[in-house]
Amino acid sequence: MGFLDNLENSLKNLESREERNPNEARRRQEDRARGLAAAPWATQLKESDYTRALFDKAAIAGHRLRAKIYMAWLDSTLRLEARGRVLHLKPTSEGIVAEYTDSEGKPKVERIDLAGDPDELLERWLSSEQPAVKEQIDE
Repeated sequence: MGFLDNLENSLKNLESREERNPNEARRRQEDRARGLAAAPWATQLKESDYTRALFDKAAIAGHRLRAKIYMAWLDSTLRLEARGRVLHLKPTSEGIVAEYTDSEGKPKVERIDLAGDPDELLERWLSSEQPAVKEQIDE
């Protein structure tokens, strides 16, 4: 079988899969629409002064805590991780949201103002790990 035969078979399989599950096509369209609605916010998140300040202040806070804060872009989501704690900054159609787990293990979701101060977010996220973090960040 040649390349074109393999490609033709793959396309036929995809078409038959869509015919069997019409909800899949609708789900993909909804995902695409959500992605397009969040795109302006994703651009703002990647290019904002808030994000640059967050990187700088997270590095300083990690140094004071003697812990490495890992920062990574996963598509349009910014992920920060320190000592098993994870913070996600995700663009949505309504703006940017931060998702993390508090000290009691409950998930927290809050809107982020890109004109605000990233110290407040870092304080809430890192204080969910240690009670003494606030004092260390303020120094």
